Amino acid sequence: MGKGYKSIETKYYEERAAFFDELGKLDRRAFLRVAGLSAGIAAGMGLVTPQGFQLVRVAEAQGSKPRFSFAYISDTHLYTKDLNDRFVRSILRAVDDVNALDPQPDFVLFGGDLAQLGQREELKLGAEILKAVKAPVKMMVGEHDWFLDMGEMWRELFGAPTYSFDHKGVHFVVLNSILEKDFWTERGYSPMERMKVVAGLDNAIQSRFEVGAEQRKWLEQDLAKVDKKTPLIVFSHSPLYKYYRPWNFWTDDADEVQALLRPFQQVTVIHGHTHQLLTNRIGNIDFHGMLSTAWPWPYAPEGLPSLTVQMNRPDPFSNFDGMGTGRVDVLEAGAVDKLYRLWDRAPISVRASYLASNGKKDAPPRPKLPSY
Repeated sequence: MGKGYKSIETKYYEERAAFFDELGKLDRRAFLRVAGLSAGIAAGMGLVTPQGFQLVRVAEAQGSKPRFSFAYISDTHLYTKDLNDRFVRSILRAVDDVNALDPQPDFVLFGGDLAQLGQREELKLGAEILKAVKAPVKMMVGEHDWFLDMGEMWRELFGAPTYSFDHKGVHFVVLNSILEKDFWTERGYSPMERMKVVAGLDNAIQSRFEVGAEQRKWLEQDLAKVDKKTPLIVFSHSPLYKYYRPWNFWTDDADEVQALLRPFQQVTVIHGHTHQLLTNRIGNIDFHGMLSTAWPWPYAPEGLPSLTVQMNRPDPFSNFDGMGTGRVDVLEAGAVDKLYRLWDRAPISVRASYLASNGKKDAPPRPKLPSY
């Protein structure tokens, strides 16, 4: 090859990087002008699907405006900077994402798996980066944060992993849904050996995740104080339903937890762990998965909830494709519109009306390429 040869991929990414570098130098008014012009050109060419940009308009058409919004960052899987700086750059991008929202969200949910191996340095690094978020941050624990020291460092940095709070007429519950039965004591595993088994997810030695009897009792007592007409939103790292057992996309006592939620008129569960756009509805409970900033997981070969519209397969040449952050608009009636802010793609909305109609109304755009 000649000295000046550049592959197609290299040329593409150099041009792309230069474009975004110049875009970042624009002031807000100029940026909006360029963005509006680009959108108009793309729409004229038939390249834009408008669904991702109609969140508020559709809510108003249903006679229900958002009462407030919150954003999320999830599944950052931080190593120390000297081992993997790409994941550090991803969470920094996520922080910039949510700090750029206008108006700002009422709070930001961190959806679990801040660290990769639960080490003090990883958790401290994540805590330090999240201090830069402008809005208040609500923390939820994941299995990668927990099983090295069984939550000791997490509690030191962030407090109890199970708690509830009320906000603008909505009751929120944060659960630790990644507990497991003890497989390590009898085998004499070290803390790091235990951590690595759990981090593997599909290791047959470990049990499936659970909320556990003690926490279910706490949840029952917490919900007993809440009027059944009050909208309820639950944050859970693992999905509170049984998706795919071999990969531990699964919560063993999900049925028991759902029974505690069922008496409420409007229930939404927001979960992490699966690193994908994921939509489910069981009875009166709506479920939404969160995107990761570290990597996208493939969809499981079976058990995928029928309401899920899969994402396009990520571009293997893009560090950020298939990942991102998101926003949740809590509507006056208590249901939510979920906006997936996929990096380097058009955003995708999954609306309350889509779940309430069992997929008959306002379906998200179908992928144009094979999924994964």
